[in-house]
Amino acid sequence: MSEVENIEMEKSEAPKAVSGLRSFISGGFGGICAVLVGHPLDLIKVRMQTGVSSNASVFGMMGKIFRDEGVFGLYRGVTAPIVAMAPIYALSFWGYDMGKRVINTWEVEVRKREPIQEYSLGQVCVAGGLSALPATMVMGPTERIKCLMQIEEAAKGPPKYKGMFDCAGQVLRQGGIRSLFKGTFATLLRDGPGSVAWFGVYELSKREFMRMQGCEASQLSPLAVLVAGGFGGIGMWTVAVPADVLKSRYQTAPEGTYRGLYHVFTELMAKEGPGALYTGIRPALIRAFPANAACFFGMEFSKSLLGQFMD
Repeated sequence: MSEVENIEMEKSEAPKAVSGLRSFISGGFGGICAVLVGHPLDLIKVRMQTGVSSNASVFGMMGKIFRDEGVFGLYRGVTAPIVAMAPIYALSFWGYDMGKRVINTWEVEVRKREPIQEYSLGQVCVAGGLSALPATMVMGPTERIKCLMQIEEAAKGPPKYKGMFDCAGQVLRQGGIRSLFKGTFATLLRDGPGSVAWFGVYELSKREFMRMQGCEASQLSPLAVLVAGGFGGIGMWTVAVPADVLKSRYQTAPEGTYRGLYHVFTELMAKEGPGALYTGIRPALIRAFPANAACFFGMEFSKSLLGQFMD
């Protein structure tokens, strides 16, 4: 084979795909970082959306929770997302990389084109949307338990749940497996478009920083990765908050309150108006930047570290 042919073959080969296991592990680590940084503001967001504490400012609510419930009050319900977010984010980043593989296969096998050297932003967004499918199957019941526990502490009367497993047990006894997965479609309605924006804005920001710094993605400064991750989080929650409001209302309402997600929407519009769809956007966006900066930085750091041991 001639030297020219060798060069042409090298050009036509796609960059080596990231190991699925490596994506899974690094995504899980990023998820843990996101929860630890962002949970206090997520707690406030849920309480505002469900009407438990909707009239106070974000930092006013944070101060009240700290005074009334102590520092551990700010991490009320954190066990469920800590336990679940590792596999959820792992599935999300794994799903994203698998989505890119599907797109590359489509281009090569169906459209008979060369392997993709650099994914377009449109292709990145499609892969991001696909990533929500496997993650939602774990995210749905986890969100149900987390939201119930987050509003339980602020409600009047004795504590209803002793912990996340007790909460899950009570939900299963009262409504069965269907009750545990209540709001899963709403979660997908939030995370599908949200993931499109999440990965799309992150990748767009990374590419802009690469242009500014004149380097490859692997050579980006830690600050650039943190800022790109923060922008990705803001992009996601700007898109996702309306569906998140409906999900929180539906998942925390007593059984029989709503006939479905559309019923939640019509009741919200009739009683509170369109502005209610953005209830909790302040803590969501305040939380989005640091939590997602930590998530993407943790993911990129662990992926780079794991790259020394696995393909």
